[in-house]
Amino acid sequence: MLIATVRDYLEAVKSGEIKAEDFLPEAIQKAERIQKAYSPFITIDKKARPSASKGPLYGLPVSIKDSICTNGMQTTAGSKILEGYIPPFDATCVTRIKDSGAAIIGKTAMDEFGFGTFSTNCAYGAPKNPLDIERSCGGSSGGAGCITAAADFPHIAIAQSTGGSITAPAAFTGTVGLTPTYGRVSRYGLIDYSNSMDKIGVISKCVYDSALMLSVISGHDPLDSTSSEVKSEDFTKHLNSDVKGMKIALPKEYFSSGIDPKIAKLVRDKAERLQQLGAKVEDVSLPLTKYAMPAYYMIALSEASTNLAKFCGLRYGLQKEIQGNFDEYFSKIRTEGFGEEAKRRIIFGTYARMAGYRDAYYLKAFKVRARIIDEFKKTFAKYDALITPSMPILPPKFSDISKLSPIQIYNMDIMTTAPNMAGMPTLSVPIGKIDGLPVGMQIISNHFMEGKTIAIGAKIEELK
Repeated sequence: MLIATVRDYLEAVKSGEIKAEDFLPEAIQKAERIQKAYSPFITIDKKARPSASKGPLYGLPVSIKDSICTNGMQTTAGSKILEGYIPPFDATCVTRIKDSGAAIIGKTAMDEFGFGTFSTNCAYGAPKNPLDIERSCGGSSGGAGCITAAADFPHIAIAQSTGGSITAPAAFTGTVGLTPTYGRVSRYGLIDYSNSMDKIGVISKCVYDSALMLSVISGHDPLDSTSSEVKSEDFTKHLNSDVKGMKIALPKEYFSSGIDPKIAKLVRDKAERLQQLGAKVEDVSLPLTKYAMPAYYMIALSEASTNLAKFCGLRYGLQKEIQGNFDEYFSKIRTEGFGEEAKRRIIFGTYARMAGYRDAYYLKAFKVRARIIDEFKKTFAKYDALITPSMPILPPKFSDISKLSPIQIYNMDIMTTAPNMAGMPTLSVPIGKIDGLPVGMQIISNHFMEGKTIAIGAKIEELK
């Protein structure tokens, strides 16, 4: 029986029309075929079965980004330095997914520790875009976007974003990417990139699927000191909300030079359609946007440098015969285990945290961040949401990416660094294609206002 959507599948399982125990082996076989064609996974669990709990997601195949710990299943964060690491516990979001009855079918490919925009920094190979295998799926959650776009079976991917790592792959693969408010979903069990900005979210085929999964994984967690006390809710209730009367802003800085004009026009056209449905759409200015990129990288790389210091080849992951003193062994392990981009970010972040530079760079970046948050807050006092392109370009070819400098690659995050640094919820929804390649629209709302992004995103889906 052909099951087209997650909703149809879950209803069929609940009614007894389909047995999840029979369906999952077939889904895993399909995942293995997709792996051969596009490489979205680092690890596939061939023995995945529904959990004992017959909750709302019973029998649903779910993939987990490889930076999120899974009990008994290899978790590498896309790095050779963690190859073979088998966590003895589940991340909180994984526990909640299992408690809902879903089955974890595998761990998806990613840029090493989340360091990248195109998933070309994965130590286990870059996932290929199912729409064109010569092109990137986006990063760092490229594997999550890849399997979601390629899957011919019901599936939802758990991803993670620090500066845009859910929005980018969603835009490049024509899928839906939901990045929640910082603290909405517990980070317990996440291998950190940047503690103050990391967020666990969802990539799916439609807005309903992302809203459903957010309802399952969100909520306070006493194991995470940054977890918000805001209660979870049924986010699917926002799917049928009317946009009539909503005030939506288009920040001019997100439509300026450096943005593909065809992408900008397509986003503006969709905003005009929302206006025809009764929303009020206006242009605004967010002048501090230009400072978001340098502030983001200063904070993120400084925190990454601290977080990666613990990988020394003694407790888990890559290990060698101990020879020489600790510094010699430590250097050997990190030289072999870390990729080029990880080393670059460690060096940069360590420099920024050094005595004499910490005040000038790291702490100053936090002041800029506070100003950017304040600018967003003032804007959201007048508007329900902001709309921007998800990415400034179409999915690039791997051959073109290889010609870019690190700074050029960092600049690709221009659409996503400010809202991610501010901890704002975002939703990327596909709005069409240019030259056969997908384009995404990013919807940004105030803290804990995911319902508004979901309502607007659902309405955009209806406009197709």
